Order: sequence, then structure tokens, then C-alpha cells
Amino acid sequence: MQEKLKNFYSNLFDFSGIIVGAIIFGISYAWFLIPFKVAPGGIGGIATVLHHFLGFPAGMSMIAINIPLFVLGWVLLGKQFGFRSFFGMMSGSFFTDLLNPETLYHNFEFFKPVINTQFWAFTDNILLASIAGSVLLGISLGIIFRFRGSTGGTDIPVALMKQYMGISIGAGYWVIESLIIFSIGFFFKDLNLIIWGYLNLFITTQIVDITAEGIPYTKGAYIITSRMDRIKFRILRELNRGITILKAEGGYSREPHDVLFVIVNRRQVASLRRIVKHEDPKAFMILMDVNDVMGDGFKTRSLDFQENT
Repeated sequence: MQEKLKNFYSNLFDFSGIIVGAIIFGISYAWFLIPFKVAPGGIGGIATVLHHFLGFPAGMSMIAINIPLFVLGWVLLGKQFGFRSFFGMMSGSFFTDLLNPETLYHNFEFFKPVINTQFWAFTDNILLASIAGSVLLGISLGIIFRFRGSTGGTDIPVALMKQYMGISIGAGYWVIESLIIFSIGFFFKDLNLIIWGYLNLFITTQIVDITAEGIPYTKGAYIITSRMDRIKFRILRELNRGITILKAEGGYSREPHDVLFVIVNRRQVASLRRIVKHEDPKAFMILMDVNDVMGDGFKTRSLDFQENT
């Protein structure tokens, strides 16, 4: 009984988070992106075309496009496209139509002074609309991902391309999004919309990563050096960080050597560089972002994308 109650509250918390993300999703499209035709690809881009050319409500267009994709994903890819993803898609589409500026203008006096009736948006500046819409869209998707949801859309054709054509997920996204962005420019006969689309896509993907995973505050370093003992000693003493020694072999020389691996926070990166450069100017060091570290001295950000219906 206690376990069931715990799961209930956990699911309630997750679905509440998805709803918050869906509200921001609706604001990003309805208030900024759709009025200026600058959607960063995706199902939202197709919905933008249908809205401006045929007058279809954007949210309903998203639902109409997404439902066949969900059925296809369920049949061909399995249950990973489950209820949370469907709920996220329906919620985001619902709030896109509910928060339409024209609807708000005619039903709520409060919004009349701030809505631009020429574009039916909250600004008349396409640059401001593009940036604000992309940032809000990235935040909304990041929140939905954090609570193990999804908005469907291009996730499904990308997954199908990976499974049946062997195309990587990253390449698949760029192929699909590029086709949609170029289609927007073609249908509206405006090449500038292609540039805006790619700008929006770049901003959105960056903000999604930051919102879902946080700004990387740690760095991982691989160090190959002939002065391993000195560098190891100074890292332990000055940076107070644990070290792992990996056994490796030169690809050309075939000679065995050790590789030092260490995790440091951002404030310690300059000190690590100084130590390595001072002890061995010929050392080879690779630095990389580390999004999540579990262990003494580091915080963890765990994201679980398993469906839990």
C-alpha cells in the first residue's frame, strides 16, 4: 500500500511537471514562433504551414500529424512511445491552441494592451520573437524530458530511420528538421525563414540540453605524460581529486604506457592545465565536458526516460 501511494505521488509529480512544460511549449509556439512563421523544424513547423495556408488551428494540426506517427512508432518500435509521450504531445498541442493570442485578445481584457494585432503576437519584432520563442521552446522540452515525457513528433521518424536505415540519431534529426525548415522557406517563398529556422533550431537544442541536463560544471581529463608521478602527486595534493590510472598501448609504437584520468570542477581546470604544463610541457591532455558525476565531492543529476505507466 505504501509503495503504491509512493508511486502515485511520483507519477502525479511527473505529470504535473509535464503540464508545466506543455504550458511553456504552447506559449513558445502560439505567442512567438507561429505568428512569424519561424518554427525550428519539427511537427510545429508543419503545423505552422498548415495554420497559415489552410487556417487550421496549430495545436489540432500537431495532434492530427502526431497520432499516426505514434501508432506507427507503437507498431514498429514498441512501447517506448507510451503514455507519457502521448500525454506530453496532447498537452503541448492543447495549450498551443488554448493560448493563441487572438483567442486571448477576444476573451480577456487583460491581454488587449500587450497583444500586437497585426501579427497576433506579443511583439512585432521577428528577432525578439525568434529568440524568445526558441528559448522558451527549449526550456519547455527540457522540462518535459526531465519528467520522462516527450512531445512525439520527429522522435519517431528518427527512430525508424535509425532502426531500418542505420542512420544515426543525430544525423536523422538534422535530415528531418532540415527538410521541414527548407519546406517552410519554400511554401512561404521566403529564404530568410530558412535562416531563422536554423537559428531557432540551434538555440532550442542548446537550451534543451541545459534545461534537461544542466550546465556541465565538471570536466574530465585524460593525460598522457612521461612524468606521471609528479603530475599525479600535485593533483592529489593541490586539487584534492581522486585519480584513475588506465593501461594503454601506443597505436603506432605498440609500447605500453599509463593514462591518467581525473574529474575536476570548472574552477580547477586552469590549475590542472598549469600543473600539467609546468611538470611536462610535452604532455598530451584531453579535456571534455562531463554532464553527470556520481561520487564523493560531486552532485548528480539523474534523468530516467523509462516509461513508468
